[in-house]
Amino acid sequence: MADVGTLAGDWVTTIAVVEDNADNRLLLHALLDGLYRIEEYENGTDALAGLRARRPDVVLLDISLPGMDGNEILTHIRADEVLRSLPVIALTAHAMAGDREKYLASGFDDYVTKPIVDETILIEAIERGLGKAGRSA
Repeated sequence: MADVGTLAGDWVTTIAVVEDNADNRLLLHALLDGLYRIEEYENGTDALAGLRARRPDVVLLDISLPGMDGNEILTHIRADEVLRSLPVIALTAHAMAGDREKYLASGFDDYVTKPIVDETILIEAIERGLGKAGRSA
């Protein structure tokens, strides 16, 4: 079960954002604040520890991270009995032909390209993830 709080008696959906770029994290906050509770992680080690401590409802995972990249983090998530069912959305600047299919085949639940120019694409991906998890905002 996700670690959720209440706001005026309503359940709050938690989104974990794993992104090393401060500007991208700021943009995600601007787009998602007020819709979801956001937990931020700048690297894979912190993300895995945080996900285990406070399981979110959906993970937005950057692919190009220093140290442990998004694919490696996803491998750890899928190998973890508690985390494996988490919906994980690839959040990446990798937008060449075939990239979407490659990331979906590797175990991501969805794929959103950066820069994010249309917030509805991101929100729809999150809502699909919540639907897979049996929740919706």
